[in-house]
Amino acid sequence: MELESSRDDLMYEQYRMDSRNTSDMNLISIYFEDVQGLSDELAKQLWMVLQRSMVTVRRDPTMLVSVVRIIEREEKIDRKMVDRKKQTGFIPPGRPKQWKDKMFQVLEGTVSTRIEGTQSVTREEDKMWLVRLLEITRKYVLDDLIVVKNLMVQCFPPHYDTFNRFFGLYHNAVSSRVKELASEELEANEIVSLLTWVLNTYTSAEMMGHPELSSECDINLLEPLLPQDVVGDLLSKYLKTVTSNITGWLRKALETDKKDWQRESEPEADQDGYYQTTLPAIVFQMFEQNLQVAAQINGEFREQVLKLCLKQMNSFLHRYKEEAVNYKEEHLRDRQLPPCYVHYMIAIINNCQTFKESISSLKRKYSPSSEQTDFDAAIERTLNEVAKEGCQFLLDEVFLDLENHLTELLTRKWLTGCHAVDTICVTVEDYFNDFNKIKKPFNQEMTSEALRRVVVEYIKAIIERYLLNYYTQCTAHKHKPHRRYISHKQFLLPP
Repeated sequence: MELESSRDDLMYEQYRMDSRNTSDMNLISIYFEDVQGLSDELAKQLWMVLQRSMVTVRRDPTMLVSVVRIIEREEKIDRKMVDRKKQTGFIPPGRPKQWKDKMFQVLEGTVSTRIEGTQSVTREEDKMWLVRLLEITRKYVLDDLIVVKNLMVQCFPPHYDTFNRFFGLYHNAVSSRVKELASEELEANEIVSLLTWVLNTYTSAEMMGHPELSSECDINLLEPLLPQDVVGDLLSKYLKTVTSNITGWLRKALETDKKDWQRESEPEADQDGYYQTTLPAIVFQMFEQNLQVAAQINGEFREQVLKLCLKQMNSFLHRYKEEAVNYKEEHLRDRQLPPCYVHYMIAIINNCQTFKESISSLKRKYSPSSEQTDFDAAIERTLNEVAKEGCQFLLDEVFLDLENHLTELLTRKWLTGCHAVDTICVTVEDYFNDFNKIKKPFNQEMTSEALRRVVVEYIKAIIERYLLNYYTQCTAHKHKPHRRYISHKQFLLPP
């Protein structure tokens, strides 16, 4: 420093005496040519200390203080030389050094290197690589900023605003890193991990909002780590993946349930004794898992995933309805198969009520809004259709067994004491012992419908016997039947 000062003073005096005498100026430069090398070497040592500032401030803070003082002194000389140049036009070689600016550049590079070096493993080595990387980053940033607050600030002049400067450096470094991560081909679970960390963890008390830091800065003034359009792209990519996954899971769940329909043993019953299959539990466990993951990101995204689940549920129920019809048609081809057709059809009907209850529960839990979605009415309608058709299929089964006995009503055989009515009563009672395993309100509707259909059969029998008798009399007396009796089907109620 002394040599440099002497060189600069001599050069200045020579410039004042004869600014055009370049030979003497060159002679001075040659004589002091090693001074610049010493200055450069000193700068290297300074930058080395600054690059290790987080370690240095813990072990030997006085060294860091000395570095800052040297830089401050050079900064003061820079200002003096710049001011003198404005007055005289002369400035020594190598001035202004701008070591203060260089210091901040070194510190910025140190912080960036610190953040970039947090990745210890790759996806190929560990599926949880991103979670580990983000956790290491969180720990490094928090630990370093606490060190800055408690130790580093004391080594720099107050006007440096050291803490906020470092706070900004770490924020920018982390922002650059997560932008790089967002640009990679992330898997669905990795997108959730990244967005949860960016949108929640980063500003929480576990990181930038830590109590030790909150007194020094306002996290609400921080710029977002990721631009909104990047966040939107990641969410869209995640939703696309989840849609595909849910579609596949629902298809697989239905195929598994269909296999159960062929079993020789009755389906399981719930705590109230109603038949059921595992399908509703599997479906809503899947929805629940996806909604829990979405809730980690934010409430708005959770609502989007809920709507997606309801949309998928609506499509799924149409397939469920088709498979229930196919199940009935398969049974009609051989009424001995499947062996537990009636019991599993009851379970299908009960599943509809379980689906309704589960959807209501899901909406209460994950949606603060009580407004109806676009799919609510469609889902309700389809579930009612599946349940009512299932009840109709079961009643068809009953009346197929009663068909021969119903034809005996009001015949001579019936009048002379056949057992048709007794058989009808016993058969209906036997079926309804199973139908008691149907949940409300469908069991009540089914009972009313069964009664209606029995009454219809009696009315049909009465009308048919009356018409048959009337035709017989007309034929015996060679009378033409009255035209109002010609189409006797108009008297019959629909089956």
